[in-house]
Amino acid sequence: MKSSILTILFSGFFVTAYGQTAEQSKAIDSYIKKVIQINEIPGMAVGIVTNNKVTFQKYYGTENLESDKKVDQNSMFRVYSSTKLMSNVGLFQLVEQGKLSVEDKISKYIDNIPEEWKNVKVKNLLSHSSGLPDWINFNDIATDATNAEVINRLSKEKMEFETGSDYRYNQTNYMLITMIIEKITGEKFENYILKNQFSDSKNKVVFSSNSIEKIPNRIVKYNYNKNTHQYEKSTFVEGRRAHSANGLAIALPAFLQWSIHLSKNDFLKPATQALMWKPFEYKNKEITFTHGWDTDIFNAIKSYDFSGGNVSAYRIFPDQNIAIIVMYNGYKEFPVFYPMINQIAGMMDKRMLNPYMVAEEYTKSEPIVHPNLKKENYGYRTEKDNIIFSYQFPEGKSVEYIKSISVTGSFNNWNPDDQVYYMNLKRNNTFELTLPKSHFESGKTYQFKFVMNKKNWLSVPYNAANVDETQDHNLTFKID
Repeated sequence: MKSSILTILFSGFFVTAYGQTAEQSKAIDSYIKKVIQINEIPGMAVGIVTNNKVTFQKYYGTENLESDKKVDQNSMFRVYSSTKLMSNVGLFQLVEQGKLSVEDKISKYIDNIPEEWKNVKVKNLLSHSSGLPDWINFNDIATDATNAEVINRLSKEKMEFETGSDYRYNQTNYMLITMIIEKITGEKFENYILKNQFSDSKNKVVFSSNSIEKIPNRIVKYNYNKNTHQYEKSTFVEGRRAHSANGLAIALPAFLQWSIHLSKNDFLKPATQALMWKPFEYKNKEITFTHGWDTDIFNAIKSYDFSGGNVSAYRIFPDQNIAIIVMYNGYKEFPVFYPMINQIAGMMDKRMLNPYMVAEEYTKSEPIVHPNLKKENYGYRTEKDNIIFSYQFPEGKSVEYIKSISVTGSFNNWNPDDQVYYMNLKRNNTFELTLPKSHFESGKTYQFKFVMNKKNWLSVPYNAANVDETQDHNLTFKID
């Protein structure tokens, strides 16, 4: 990894306090500008809430490429699947009022559903464990089809898996959530959400899943065409049934205010919020997801988050009373929202900086920062009778929270916790492991990768020459 990426991308510092200083804000602003420059992002808005106060609110670039209109406090970014956060809160408000239970079967609220759907519960919709066929996968469903017509069409398809056994992201779940909310309240879904979550944010929020609809101040994302090297404005159109899943466009001040209300338990009482954030119990115990939110624990710090369209993300750290919002309208190489949130959180409290995300941001930025690197073998070298595996974490970055780096591959049954293959920290953030060549069979090609903290599989640099042809892009070596 080239040290100049460090210079270009990062200039922040880290503290252990939860407050936010002017110097921190300056460092965060500088980092954001560099991310925008490197990834050629047309426009962006970033906000931070600390202790229920807005401590950072910045706007960058332009709303679109067709004009020079700057992004500002009135710019409404379409947040795509981050919309589901508001839908989840809206549903749990009904739970809190005793009008609904997550244990209710959906047949209690929705008529004429297929027999195979009748064991699906509300909690299965929220946790994407329903196993229902996803309407978005069927091109013969018209944009303006009624909900009844969609259900009738999907009734001809098999369930994707046994309800409750697995996780599969699914837009049908949220179409049904809309139907349940409307059945209970007697209101249109959009009106219900606006009234109960955005009553103080007039003209800052709008629902539409139609990318080509002309809406004042709404920002629609651009997709980067790597063949033409040009941005192309999204023209994807979905019907109203998608509103609860991906239809929200929102200005940053409204999103920040929503976050403050969430933290202050204005929307939901603590017990109800805890139920929303409670991990769903899948039959597949390897899956971690709550009732509508992604969740993570790093350094014993819990966070809950969700993202949308690869152009928006929200993450809240409840115990630290910190929330971060990132919204933008396009990206050149890779979605930057989670790496950005990771870096920003780390600038506020070093314990929240996940080194795996740092490593991934470096690796994925390298094709942009250094597009013409020569192909070369990566990850190992041979010296006399030894093979030396080598991985370098970005220079200058803290390795305090890297508990282990291991090399794992076809030689140890891809076991990242095999301590024989744990690497040792050397100088300049380099981890190495030296083994005798005799440890491996001569003439045989082996596959391998590096793993951080036993579970984070590190991506392979784009200029690595020793990569196999599998979709996993494994590194390879052979002892002659």
